[in-house]
Amino acid sequence: MNAGIIGIGRCLPEKILTNKDLEKMMDTSDEWIRSRTGIEERRIADDETNTSDLAYEAAKKAIADADITPEDIEMILVATVTPDRPFPSVATILQEKLGAFNAAAMDVSAACAGFMYGIITAKQFIESGTYKHILVVGVEKLSKITDWNDRNTAVLFGDGAGAAVIGPVSEGRGILSFELGADGRGGKHLYQEDYIVMNGREVFKFAVRQMGESCINVLEKAGLKKEDVDFLIPHQANIRIMEASRQRLELPEEKMSKTVHKYGNTSAASIPISIVEELEAGKIKDDDLIVMVGFGGGLTWGAIAIRWGK
Repeated sequence: MNAGIIGIGRCLPEKILTNKDLEKMMDTSDEWIRSRTGIEERRIADDETNTSDLAYEAAKKAIADADITPEDIEMILVATVTPDRPFPSVATILQEKLGAFNAAAMDVSAACAGFMYGIITAKQFIESGTYKHILVVGVEKLSKITDWNDRNTAVLFGDGAGAAVIGPVSEGRGILSFELGADGRGGKHLYQEDYIVMNGREVFKFAVRQMGESCINVLEKAGLKKEDVDFLIPHQANIRIMEASRQRLELPEEKMSKTVHKYGNTSAASIPISIVEELEAGKIKDDDLIVMVGFGGGLTWGAIAIRWGK
């Protein structure tokens, strides 16, 4: 039994915060932000909107896309570092909102790599025959842990959610291979005190190296080559890091998802948000070979090779 994505959805707050807006708030410029990150604007949730609210809107769409009901969900995994509160988990709050009372529920904390960790956790339960439908959500309200006086981090982050239903798919489709990893020695480079603290230079070096290596590793594990890749969906953190992954795979620009300019770094939500964007644009089709790759605080990373389709 192969596990794959059988439904997907996303939620983006309405409020747009542009680089021009940030120019009025701090000593920065549109040109400085765009040239270093590729970001032009990001979405910011209002004070009344919780992380679980964003997760709920994305989850409803994913469940509808999978053509199932909340009662069919047997596990909920929510990847986030910005829960509504320390406990209960966002997953249990989401369970109540959805009415998915047949589901086990827990949160996954792997920062920007969280969605990858969630999908691979779900894969084990599906392929062992334990569960048939698992909801995996990557969601962040990073605006609430962003220091708006720190121009090095404040320009990077946005809010949003992406959700996927993982379930059995037809032969030849689904998750072909994966890699998950962590190096706690790098945890000091990206962490939260009251707000996000980041050593940008060290995180950049780690990400450029690890994202490229992980892409190659999952292809090798699946017995595939660079030229077999139809589309790359990297974590949308920084255009220069993303470009390094694309070049490592020797892919043309049109075969890499780029949403960072519109949404900024939405951490665990960035990959599912991007998948929906590319599906709506007609860039992902059934039987395409997709490589997803992400990295985050911890330091953590994950990559997946997946044959698209149900």
